[in-house]
Amino acid sequence: MNIECIKEKLVYAIAKAERVTGKNITLPVLSCVLLDAHDSNLTIKATNLDIGIEITIPVKINKPGKIAVSGAVLHNFISNITNDKNVTLEVVEGNLKVYTKHSESLIKAFPTDDFPNIPKVESSTPFTFNVPQLVKGLKSVMYSASVSTIRPVLSSILLVSDEDSVVFVATDSFRLSEKKVAVKKHKEFNQILIPFKNVSEIIRTLEDLKDDVDVYLNDNQIAFAYQDLYITSRVIDGNFPDYKQIIPKETKTEVVLLKQDFISSMRISNIFSDKFSQVTFHIEPMKKSFKITTKNMDVGENVNNLDAVIKGNELVVSFNYKYIIDCFQAIDSDSISLSFFDATRAMTVRGVGDKSFLYLVMPMNK
Repeated sequence: MNIECIKEKLVYAIAKAERVTGKNITLPVLSCVLLDAHDSNLTIKATNLDIGIEITIPVKINKPGKIAVSGAVLHNFISNITNDKNVTLEVVEGNLKVYTKHSESLIKAFPTDDFPNIPKVESSTPFTFNVPQLVKGLKSVMYSASVSTIRPVLSSILLVSDEDSVVFVATDSFRLSEKKVAVKKHKEFNQILIPFKNVSEIIRTLEDLKDDVDVYLNDNQIAFAYQDLYITSRVIDGNFPDYKQIIPKETKTEVVLLKQDFISSMRISNIFSDKFSQVTFHIEPMKKSFKITTKNMDVGENVNNLDAVIKGNELVVSFNYKYIIDCFQAIDSDSISLSFFDATRAMTVRGVGDKSFLYLVMPMNK
């Protein structure tokens, strides 16, 4: 293999591919990117067996071929080249020589036969997703997924079709996020469960795109294709909990207030919270009073009084600060609504006037 390419395009492609490489003692080739030069293009592949990526860039091919080298080493070298616009990649005695006018390196190669195939999702009817909307849907719920893999369905993001929308859902059993996003070309499907750890890579790979991406599905994989970029992830085989059952059907207390006032008060309250990050809401509709209190024997205590529109029953209820504050990245509205049934059931958080996002958080046991 001997090819010449524009450094900027190579750095862009290697940076995206290198992020999905894995560390595997028994299969060291997973730390590699596979470079395959053919037909005036260089295809760069990487996988950790959970997620795979292919990116194709135009190059000048003097001699076709392919080679597998450490993604981290290749990326670190070419990204630190500052004085040259073009890079030459050449296989020399089985290893990869990377050189420019001012610099050269020889990078150890791995057997290409050991590099796993990246699955191609066969589907005759892909649907189209606007990338910013897809990324927004994933970011709106991913923080609610469980970080533990003991129950794989809870450490996943659920996607399910709903008329002209796709619904994104995540829960760790203490809190739940739901976000509805409109889709142009829609396809009916029951559910897709994407592993949480793969969602972060999908977002990082796609988030600088502004156009539409084609989404392909089968029983084992989901794939996103955009021009010369292809990324695929395995999906979890399992049944997501019937979360609709836990969404409160009735509200006995409601508080409406400015989002920024609430966020600021919560952050101040957290300074004085205990080791369990407990914050307590005191809601008194008759006095038109909404207070947030925290107390820590080693730090002190704090009371925040907030301006709010309150209706319903009087209520005192405590929550974990960390479980509440995460959701505001998904709320665009200036005002929010906090809805309660009683001190034992989940609080519902919504943006006023926004029916596309719902957040539930369970209270703390006293």
